[in-house]
Amino acid sequence: MARGLSRIWVRFGLWITATIICTIALLSVGVWAFSSIKYYQFYNTLPENVRAELDELSDRNLEDSPRAMQIYGQYRRGDLYVGEQLSLYIGLLVCLPFGLTVGFLVSRYITRPLASIVEVAQRVETGDFSVRAVADGAHGELGEVVHTFNKMVDSLQELEAERLATAASISHELRTPLAVLKAHLHAVCDGVIEPSDAEFHTLLAQTEHLGRLVDDLHTLSIAEAGQLSLQKQRLSLGTLVSDVLSQFQPQLQAAGMQLELSLPAMDEESDIRADPDRMRQIISNLVGNAIRHAGNGHWLGVSIQASVNDQGEPGVELQIDDAGPGLPAELKAHPFQRFAQAPGKRRREGSGLGLSIVRALTESQGGEVRTGTSPRGGSRFTLRFARA
Repeated sequence: MARGLSRIWVRFGLWITATIICTIALLSVGVWAFSSIKYYQFYNTLPENVRAELDELSDRNLEDSPRAMQIYGQYRRGDLYVGEQLSLYIGLLVCLPFGLTVGFLVSRYITRPLASIVEVAQRVETGDFSVRAVADGAHGELGEVVHTFNKMVDSLQELEAERLATAASISHELRTPLAVLKAHLHAVCDGVIEPSDAEFHTLLAQTEHLGRLVDDLHTLSIAEAGQLSLQKQRLSLGTLVSDVLSQFQPQLQAAGMQLELSLPAMDEESDIRADPDRMRQIISNLVGNAIRHAGNGHWLGVSIQASVNDQGEPGVELQIDDAGPGLPAELKAHPFQRFAQAPGKRRREGSGLGLSIVRALTESQGGEVRTGTSPRGGSRFTLRFARA
């Protein structure tokens, strides 16, 4: 009942109905008041004997008798219809301001939040994302419209801030290797540095870093635009994880990390529908990230297990844990943001887009990804896909 009354069309209808009823009531009161005044004026002009006779007729409920009509016709001055019309006009003069006032108040109540939305939209159009629409007492659908509009402005503000931060980060990430390349090539051209295999390897490493950054940006942009080419097929996530981890064995051994792997007893229990190449890229990013940033914990835990979401739909979860320092407090709120890193920290390896790519590739395949804390205090990344 309360939800039904919160609907704007219901309340608007009730307001109009109440206004009409009040207007009719005021019109009726006005007509009655005018008629009463005219009657008392007529009554006071009657002779005493006629007044007494009319009172007697009224007491006997004979106001409409032929004798009463004769008295009215003999002693009433002026046209009866003119008096009724005049009473109607007076009633309208009383009701019109009331109806107009209520109509203006109702229209103002409806249009005030909309006017605020229009004003904010015009400010947003100019690039000002600091303003928000004001509900100003609006409830129901109007309140929902204002709330949803403000959430949209919040999202636009976040996107704009991320766009600016991404542009600044990209320029910084590109500038560093380009500056190194430029300095070394100038030095070689000027004869300051002798051309050697070591120098060429340094230049090649900077070039490869630029290539990885450009490739990651390309992958991320097409994934977020929904234009990523996916070759989905039924695959065993357990088999794929085992294959990827076998390729990382040299890096794990070099970092002194102990691998703890927990897979389902049967491969069919971890079957999902996904693109094998993109899944390999996701797992490689997460494992490589753990080796780079959590190698001092000397432990990597990888497990696959069945799960059921809130809607009761079966799925497969992949958890990758480490025993490193975990995500910094500054990054826990937005771990998948592009080029995210703790304040004051310099990136030693990678493009800074690994986790962003993980989220984009996971969501583009209908999966979910979230972060947490591992049993050993490090980071935990959990990926969930629908079971095939």
